[in-house]
Amino acid sequence: MSAVTGAGALGSPGAAAGAGYLAVDSGGSGLRVVVGTAGRGPLGRRASREPVSTGARGIDPGHLMDQLVPMARELTAEAVLDRLGTVVVGAAGLATLGDALRAELPGALARELGVRSVALVADAVTAYVGALGPRPGAVVAAGTGLIATGTDLVRWRRADGWGHLLGDCGGGAWIGRAGLEAALRAHDGRDGGSIRLLAAAQERFGPAPELPGKLYPRPDRPAVLASFAPEVAACAAGDPVAADILRAAARHMADSAAAVCPPGGEPRIAVTGGLLKMGDPLVVPLEEELAKRLPHARRVTAEGDPLHGSVRIATDLATGSLALPGDERMLYVADTAHG
Repeated sequence: MSAVTGAGALGSPGAAAGAGYLAVDSGGSGLRVVVGTAGRGPLGRRASREPVSTGARGIDPGHLMDQLVPMARELTAEAVLDRLGTVVVGAAGLATLGDALRAELPGALARELGVRSVALVADAVTAYVGALGPRPGAVVAAGTGLIATGTDLVRWRRADGWGHLLGDCGGGAWIGRAGLEAALRAHDGRDGGSIRLLAAAQERFGPAPELPGKLYPRPDRPAVLASFAPEVAACAAGDPVAADILRAAARHMADSAAAVCPPGGEPRIAVTGGLLKMGDPLVVPLEEELAKRLPHARRVTAEGDPLHGSVRIATDLATGSLALPGDERMLYVADTAHG
């Protein structure tokens, strides 16, 4: 088996017409699975709230198979499909934690489900395809963290996504951390502090001096930081410090989009993720920054989510029409029919 790296070369002759597909979205909240056919579309879905475990070898292919195979067999039977020909697994962390998946999952899926074509896809790519489809452009996925993905249909580009200690600039944890820093500045009497953010922080977390002890030991520290981001947005209308934090976040998001967006033509750009729920305090400066940094790009609303992207990749792969660039860490295709 091997990765296919040429643009427009990812169709699989091994995925027979009429065979079903299995599309998967694996992330921090668990698994979402769809079975369907290229002609009839999605025919059934399942979900698990248990995230796939990671260990010394990265994402655990055995744990993924333990959850995936029973759901796939149930859905295949319910949809009255003879077999599955194509599987697409969109997985969070594939780029950096996917070595074991790439080595073991295609063969395991061939043995257990009889599939002939397997694509392992980074969640940033399924988010991209879900939002824009197979078109040149850029997608910024903004939630607790932040990552931007772009393509000119020749190769993939990625910016940020380095985690809350080293990056994810402009994401929810970044905004929350900046808001808490401004709160502690106000507590100390330092410049750049915000009395309103200090009050919000103490209402949520308790006395300011106790905040480090409550925050630093938490294994879910990024999520705790991100939980304060809506407070920053709530304060922004009447607090210039909070408003400046969101303007800085918008600049960071636009920086990442500009780093991955194709420089020529009229690429599309979309922003996805829960951070948009903060509304105008973030969205208005973000639209201004994107227009300033990428005047040639066409701003569009995302068509769908990462599971939609996984379904679209599965459909195109099954019909031999996938026109996206291959990349071992971003979009890896294995033809299991040929070993």
